[in-house]
Amino acid sequence: MQEWMIAMLVISIMLIIRDMAKTILAENLPDTEELPSLQEGHPQKERVEKYAASFQKLADTFYGMPYRKDYLSSRQVEQIIEDTNAKVCSRCYQREICWGEHSQELVKGVEALVRSMESGNEENVRGIRADWTGICPRSVQYYETVAENFQKERQNLMWDNRMIENRLAVAQQLMEVSHIMENVASDLYDLERVTPQFEEELRKGLRKSHVILRRAWMMNKVKGRKQIFLTMRARSGQCISMTEIAQLLSKYCEISMVPVNGSRCIVNGEYHTVHFAEDVSYQVLYGTARLTREEEKVSGDNYICRQEDGGRFVMCLSDGMGSGMEACRESETVVELLEQFMESGFSQETAAKMVNSALVLKGEEGMFSTVDICAVDLYTGICNFLKAGAASTFIKRDHWVESITSESLAAGLVQQIDFETATRKLYHGDYLIMMTDGVLDALPDQKEEETMKEIIMDVHEESPKDFGRGILERVLGYSDYHARDDMTVLVAGVWKKYAADTRVCLKKAFCKMCVTICGIFCPDEGAVVGYGN
Repeated sequence: MQEWMIAMLVISIMLIIRDMAKTILAENLPDTEELPSLQEGHPQKERVEKYAASFQKLADTFYGMPYRKDYLSSRQVEQIIEDTNAKVCSRCYQREICWGEHSQELVKGVEALVRSMESGNEENVRGIRADWTGICPRSVQYYETVAENFQKERQNLMWDNRMIENRLAVAQQLMEVSHIMENVASDLYDLERVTPQFEEELRKGLRKSHVILRRAWMMNKVKGRKQIFLTMRARSGQCISMTEIAQLLSKYCEISMVPVNGSRCIVNGEYHTVHFAEDVSYQVLYGTARLTREEEKVSGDNYICRQEDGGRFVMCLSDGMGSGMEACRESETVVELLEQFMESGFSQETAAKMVNSALVLKGEEGMFSTVDICAVDLYTGICNFLKAGAASTFIKRDHWVESITSESLAAGLVQQIDFETATRKLYHGDYLIMMTDGVLDALPDQKEEETMKEIIMDVHEESPKDFGRGILERVLGYSDYHARDDMTVLVAGVWKKYAADTRVCLKKAFCKMCVTICGIFCPDEGAVVGYGN
């Protein structure tokens, strides 16, 4: 319990430091003042870089400590011999003979015995004991004492390895915080003034909409995606919607621009700096179908689905080992930590490693959880998969289904876990289907994936929620409609995001679910509908 509290404390400190770094960055975003010249020294940048270097050095210190050992050291074997001699041989009448002229042979014999115990070679152990029978009058007691001391040293070795794993977990967390701080420091120099021609044209266009532009900056931060900061105000007595300004900015940038999450809704008579970013190319709608194991009130499966500011849609699914409240708490901890880490700017690989470290530090025997992550880049449609002990994920496209499988261990079992990763390009109309092992286990043995592919192809509902329900209903037919384990099906549909001026609905059937991409008046539904509008 103490190790778990320490792990949570370390993680909390890491996140607080990350927030401090982001605050430093926020304080240095463009305001009504000119940006410092790129050639000039930037005190905040230097400060953050020093923080990053400090954490890097601290991480290196932890990494420089001894690594785990799989076998007892020579000194530990010597300690076993000393402790055994002190207990068994100190009052033996043959002590002078055994530890006199035959001492070297006896030491080699005990070393061979200990190494045979380590390797589990029972045949060698029996052979050594048989050799001792005719030499040592207390051979039985001596062997039992050696075995007892061996177990003590093995226990000490296990605890030493646990401490080493804990240090490595902390080192990994410190290293990632250092990387985030380095990224924050680099962001301080990403801003630059737009070209005079662009700024003048934009100023004239905004003036027609009763908006006065003071300054415009541009940021090419994430894979070349355009981001623009505008310092502006409305003419006296005017209130201009941010949507109208975004449409005008899109015209001059020749790409769709939208205000980032958390931006102001209107421009009034005071100067404010507003952040606009290139709009995503895809959007995702998800739905779930769940069933709790019979005779249980709480499901051991938990999930999160969220769209991040950087244009990434993330789905995380975790299945706690067992069922009931304990399994629920375990998987809930996993998904909450994953959400917090990825929201803080950590990659999915790093987030999964840190969660695994936290579970290892917790160290409760028999308590571990699967980790299943799908992260979709809404700009490119590239989806990254990460799995740890999780069931297969399926991609449905037109008339075929692909499975993404995993054979890795669940999170929380070992510190150095090998996560299964994969990457796929998603297209308009694709469906992502995630599920826990309770769903696949209900299908015929040795044919789970093939049967599931047939089930997915047999489901024709377009709504992700109805799609998931259709899968679960068909799966229950294979188990006489009995849920022998917690079942969760998570379905996400991926669609190309149409421009607002196309005036074409993606799917008329989705209007009621507020998924129409056009965001304009729908004559069939009689309302303005749209995702995020």
